[in-house]
Amino acid sequence: MYISQRARNMEPSATLAVTAKAKSLKREGKPVISFGAGEPDFDSPASAIRYAEEAMKGGQTHYTPGIGIPELREQVCAYYKDRFGLEYSPADVVVGSGAKPLLYEALGCIIDPGDEVLVFTPAWVSYVEQIRFFDGVPVLVDTSKTDFIPRIVDVKKAVTPKTRAMILNNPSNPTGAIYDEECLRDLGKLAVEHNIAIIYDEIYERLVYCGEKHHQILNIVPEARDLTIIINGVSKAFAMTGWRIGYALGPSKMMSYIGDLQGHITSNASSVAQWASVGALKEADEDVKTMHKAFSARRDLTVSLMKEMPYITFTEPKGAFYVWFNVDQAIGKSWKGQKITDDAELCKIVLEAKYVALVPGSAFMSPGHVRISYSNSEEEIREGLGRFKEFLEELE
Repeated sequence: MYISQRARNMEPSATLAVTAKAKSLKREGKPVISFGAGEPDFDSPASAIRYAEEAMKGGQTHYTPGIGIPELREQVCAYYKDRFGLEYSPADVVVGSGAKPLLYEALGCIIDPGDEVLVFTPAWVSYVEQIRFFDGVPVLVDTSKTDFIPRIVDVKKAVTPKTRAMILNNPSNPTGAIYDEECLRDLGKLAVEHNIAIIYDEIYERLVYCGEKHHQILNIVPEARDLTIIINGVSKAFAMTGWRIGYALGPSKMMSYIGDLQGHITSNASSVAQWASVGALKEADEDVKTMHKAFSARRDLTVSLMKEMPYITFTEPKGAFYVWFNVDQAIGKSWKGQKITDDAELCKIVLEAKYVALVPGSAFMSPGHVRISYSNSEEEIREGLGRFKEFLEELE
């Protein structure tokens, strides 16, 4: 069978690959601790379960409107009014089968072949691949020398007449960085000046620590509203990854196109999962606060343990649930005869030697780095990072 060039050019998801390998080793009975997937280890909120059960008992198990049930779209509007003071109507909301397909659909409605999209690296693994699916051109703007915060002087240099969009992931996966007001103001005003769409991915907006604040870009640059598509969902903050519910908010005309595109790809998201998400958004705020408290403690524990490790350096994260660290000092060294040639080889050897799963930074367009997720129990964090420290200390 002929395989398209597009498929052959595609890079598989590194995070999913690491998770799959870790699960395979676990099935073999190996004592694997995975820091790969960005997935909370908490149960979904009781309110989500209850609403799902009531939906099933009430026969809500059929097709829904392609853009989502009215009750969920209304609840998303209420959430954004309560959280950020932003007024949206249900016509401005599209519910999807997770945030990832909504990002894909947004790009599909914005870019034509050859159009450029600004991506601030290190960046989540799927942004670049999704841009390429539409024959767009990802323009990478490196932030590694500016504490992972884009500087407007660098961004301006990357803008051309073909620039159609910029993707802002705040808080950031993989770095845990939080964009400050000055950064968002500069980027928003630049977008308005050049008519550049903003895809504002704030899926981690409830996961901010150390007294920091998450800023909604439209509170800072309200004039960018007609250019902004907000991407969010219940996966991270509400521990509902498996329910696969994301949502997008934006100008109603654009959302109509996104809804039409979605209709040709997935149709509607799961009816039962949509009702579960209504329950989460309406009644699970205390669950979110409980999880946030645990993640904050895990973040502090992870940072303290990693400060004791040789050969790595990192900027302390303030958001999401990741630590992003530099491993350049370890590259070129060997572990029991196995030479570490790059970040991917380091992660491979660590998994096979110590049964600790990490994600190589090259997957995030930033070689020489590694990402860990601390969405694990404190017991697993202590054990897994203890093994990783042992590995680093054994390097020659």
